[in-house]
Amino acid sequence: MSTEKSVEQRLEEIRLTRRVRWVLYGILSLAFAGAFYGSLVLINFSVMDLYHQWPTFADRLVRYTPNWEYIIERNLPLESVITLAMGFAGTVLGIPLALLLGILGSGRVTPYPFNFIFRSVMGVSRAIPALVWFLMFIPLAGLSAVTSTIAIAVSTIGNLGRLFTDELEEVEDGQIEAMETTGASKGQTVVFGMLSQVKTSFIAWTLYIFEVNVRQAVTLGLLGGGGIGVVIQVQQDLRAYGNMMAGIVVVLVLIIAVEMVSQRLRSYLRDDEEADGLIQLIVGLPQRMAESVLK
Repeated sequence: MSTEKSVEQRLEEIRLTRRVRWVLYGILSLAFAGAFYGSLVLINFSVMDLYHQWPTFADRLVRYTPNWEYIIERNLPLESVITLAMGFAGTVLGIPLALLLGILGSGRVTPYPFNFIFRSVMGVSRAIPALVWFLMFIPLAGLSAVTSTIAIAVSTIGNLGRLFTDELEEVEDGQIEAMETTGASKGQTVVFGMLSQVKTSFIAWTLYIFEVNVRQAVTLGLLGGGGIGVVIQVQQDLRAYGNMMAGIVVVLVLIIAVEMVSQRLRSYLRDDEEADGLIQLIVGLPQRMAESVLK
């Protein structure tokens, strides 16, 4: 008799748990729907406004035909190389401090809570997007590719440094303990016991951040920061949409080329990583461009 009561009691607990779970699901769903609706209200989103603007957009879309001759006339390949140089130089300039802060930010190198001093520096660098850093450095170097490069470098310090720190937190203890038993100094333990385990990951993450930085260089160019982004922005202001689309095509080729080379190298470094194909790179490009603006 007691067994039957125990079973019934258990079944009732299961039913109660399910009811509570469904109530929580309902509350979360309502909260999500409310947040979504509130977001639409805050941005003044209106389907009717989009419907009324559609003919204007469709008319503009017809004129978005690339002017292929403009690519040669304006020497857009050279402008794309300048954009590539901005991303590359910014990455290289940011690596030393990213490596230093990344190492010192690890709890295995710097004891708590002192490691959070270095993590905070990286946090500030990451919290402010490269676009904002660019605006802050305009008084230093003006609207130029130099300002874009500096902004990318500062952004790299936080983004890459945090990735370095996370990798160091995951290293195996065996090699570190072996170094310590031989009487190695703290610096030797860090270099040969920790960094030697993550050098491949460090290179792979650096290549990934380089991809991000090239996309950021295009975005900063739209604000006057040099490279092909400036050309696209000027042609858009002049309503020369064919020339603008020619610049966008060159950007597409540049970004895909950089990502394919970078991902192939990372695939070679990490045998377990599969490099994306051309279709995946093209389809995912808009999302990656949007994400790079916030980095």
